[in-house]
Amino acid sequence: MIDRDELRQFAMRYTAAWCSQDAAIVAAFFLPDGTLTINGGVPSIGAPAITAAAQGFMTAFPDLVIMMDRLVVEETRTTYHWTLMGTNTGPGGTGKPVRISGFEVWRMSEECLIAESKGHFDEAEYRRQLETGSQ
Repeated sequence: MIDRDELRQFAMRYTAAWCSQDAAIVAAFFLPDGTLTINGGVPSIGAPAITAAAQGFMTAFPDLVIMMDRLVVEETRTTYHWTLMGTNTGPGGTGKPVRISGFEVWRMSEECLIAESKGHFDEAEYRRQLETGSQ
């Protein structure tokens, strides 16, 4: 089992990776065959697919900021709670500010990389904010 402090440091680096505007850095936190699933959609498997998924958010929100709200460490899983903030000014964007919270349930590998991440956020609220803004 991975040490709680090690997981907290990992989560802080993961948060910084999302803020870096370099999607490949996000993908480097996953095993080579790791998976990222967002809201029960089709899993992104492996670095190229995870990079593409992260890049979608980074492109939509050039000023993307992710904050780690908390980290819950349990015996077989870790839950990473986050808040996304940014303005949808990417190609075809609405120009509206978005602030949405969510979480990822991680299954970690022995190498302290993400083997599986299942992300969740309120998609209806996200779409509403894309149209009307977060205010």
